[in-house]
Amino acid sequence: MSAIRLISDLQFLVANTEIDVIQALKPGPRIMRYELTDFEWAAIRPFLPNKPRGVPRVNDRRVLNGIFWILRSGAPWRDLPESFGPYTTCYNRFVRWRMAGIWDLIMKALAEAHDGSVQMIDTSIVRVHQHGGCAGGSEKRLMGRSRGGLTTKIHACVDTNGLPVRLELTTGAAHDNRLVTGLLSDLKSRAMLLADRGYDADWIRALVSERGAWANIPPKRNRKDPICFSPYLYRARNLVERFFNRIKQCRRVATRYDKLAANYLAFIKLASIRIWLRTYESTP
Repeated sequence: MSAIRLISDLQFLVANTEIDVIQALKPGPRIMRYELTDFEWAAIRPFLPNKPRGVPRVNDRRVLNGIFWILRSGAPWRDLPESFGPYTTCYNRFVRWRMAGIWDLIMKALAEAHDGSVQMIDTSIVRVHQHGGCAGGSEKRLMGRSRGGLTTKIHACVDTNGLPVRLELTTGAAHDNRLVTGLLSDLKSRAMLLADRGYDADWIRALVSERGAWANIPPKRNRKDPICFSPYLYRARNLVERFFNRIKQCRRVATRYDKLAANYLAFIKLASIRIWLRTYESTP
């Protein structure tokens, strides 16, 4: 009897006792990898044009997050989530800011602080998606036909830390050294240029020498004149390869979906701007 009574007493206590349940605090909205941080937004905001009058427009930060979502995912503009606003607004503002030179201004301002003691140049070929192809005028849109179909070549110049300084486009079939003069426009005196064998040309070495710099380029096998080359210093050239790897993490860069070369180059610059901003943000 005592055991039965004890069990009934315990049931009564459990039924009539208020149990406080400790609830965990709900976390705030998580910042997705494509969204701008407060630091990045504070750096970009001064370059955006103001609109003090007229109908209030969609928030610029919201639109930029939508543009970076397209950059990262590679999705068509029509598939942009409604949380970023109308896709037409994001696309039109992306093109309008590109035509106004906003992306170029931001890129130039960030690259002003680059370490110019060493500069590295290289290229990377990108395939053009079937949605990015056009019936005619592919050469004007910087699309070259090769075995793999239509391709575009990205030309990049990076600094000592692998951060982009200059970016250009050509057709995929164009030679690597076609845009060397423009890429090396910021080459400083007493700097060192690192490039692969594709840039081993007498006129390139003369151009670098005229600017008081030194070209550390491995010689081609058919070169007869001996040159000064350091394999040890040449190992640092992997930074430009890693730069291409980083920007191609953005699917809108890894594959070209844009018919207009200017729009595709703008996406490449946006990916480069993100690299610069994250480098500044992580620097103590």
